[in-house]
Amino acid sequence: MSAQPETTQKRPVRILHLEDSRVDHALVKFALQRSQLVSDVVLVDTVDDFRRELLSGHYDIVLADYHLPGFTGMDAWDVVEELQLDVPFVILSGAIGEASAVDAMHRGVSDYLLKDSMHRLSQVIERAIEVRETRQAKLLADVELAESRQRLAELAEHLQTGIEQERADIAREIHDDIGGALAAVKLDLAWVGRRSTDEEMRRHVGSALEMLQHALGASQRIMMNLRPPILDQGLVAAVMWLASGFERRNGLRMTVRRSSEQLDVPREVQLVAYRTAQEALTNVTKHAQASAVDIDLSDREGVLTLEVTDNGRGLDAQALRKANSFGLLGLRERAAKVGGWLDVSSSPKGTSVILSVPLSPSTNPNDAANADEEPHDQGDFV
Repeated sequence: MSAQPETTQKRPVRILHLEDSRVDHALVKFALQRSQLVSDVVLVDTVDDFRRELLSGHYDIVLADYHLPGFTGMDAWDVVEELQLDVPFVILSGAIGEASAVDAMHRGVSDYLLKDSMHRLSQVIERAIEVRETRQAKLLADVELAESRQRLAELAEHLQTGIEQERADIAREIHDDIGGALAAVKLDLAWVGRRSTDEEMRRHVGSALEMLQHALGASQRIMMNLRPPILDQGLVAAVMWLASGFERRNGLRMTVRRSSEQLDVPREVQLVAYRTAQEALTNVTKHAQASAVDIDLSDREGVLTLEVTDNGRGLDAQALRKANSFGLLGLRERAAKVGGWLDVSSSPKGTSVILSVPLSPSTNPNDAANADEEPHDQGDFV
C-alpha cells in the first residue's frame, strides 16, 4: 500500500480591494483564480469602509483603483500612512499617467499595474508581499543587532567598572602596604649603615638601599598608572607631566600646546583624554620610530580636542583595520562613553590621534567624582 504524499494547505492571501466597479472586481477574482493564487478578497468602495476594514482586520495586501468617485488611490494610501500600517499597497488602474505612477512610487506605494495586464496580478502581489517580508525581517534583525550591541556595551561598562575598582584597590594596597613596608625597610637599613663600622657591610647596605629606592620608584609608577593623582591638578598639568616623563625616558622632543593653563573639563572626560594621550605615547614608543611628538590640547568652541602627532613611519591601513587592534578599539569605546569620538590618521610622515569631546554646559564636572579611575593596560593600538 503506497503512502499518500503530505500536502500543506497554504493560508489564503488576504486582499483588500478598493474598487467602485463590480465588473473590475470580478475580473480581479477571476485573474487570481486562473493563476491559482489562494486568496480571500474583500471589496470596499469608500474611504470610510476602507479605513474600517484596515482597522478591523489584518490584510496581506491592498489593491486600489487610482480613479474613484470623489477621491483617488493616493488618498487611500494617505489613510494607510496615517494609520501607520506596514501593508503592501498596489495601484490597479485602467489608466494612470506615467507622472502619476512615478509620484505614487516615490511616496511609498509598493507597485502599480494596469488593468489590461491582469494576467500579471498574482506575480505583482507575491513580489510585493515578499518585499514587505524581507523588509520586516531586516528591521527585526536591525533591532536584535542594536539590542545585542547595547547588551555588549552594558557588559563592557560593567566589566570596566569592576576592573577600575579592582585597580584602585590594588593601588591603595601598594601605597599602604608595599610602599609602607619598603619605606620602613629603607629606614632600618639606613640605621644599620650609619652604625656599622665594617666597610663590606656598609657597601652591601648601600647596594640594598639603591635597590629599595628602585623598588619604591617602581611602586610609585605602578600607582600612577593605576590611579593617576596628577589629574587632581587638572588635565593640562596631567598631560604636561605625562609629556615630561615621556621625553625624559625616550629622549624625543616633546611639544605641548594648550589653549589655556586650566581647562574646565568634567572628571570623566579628563580621564579619557589622559588615557588617550597615554596610549598614543605608548604606541609612539613601540611602533613609530619617531624623533618628535606634538600634543595639542584645547577647549575652543565648546569641544575638548586632544591631538597627539608624531613624525614617525606611520601605520598602514591594514594595521588600522585589523580585528585585534584592541588598544584603538578601547580608546574609541572610552571616547564614545563620554559622548566623543576618536580619529586616527596615518601616513609615511607620521600618525595623528585626535580625540574630540563636546563639552555640554550642563555637564557636571563632579559626575564621576565617586567613580574610581579607569585602568591603564599599556596596550598598543595595533
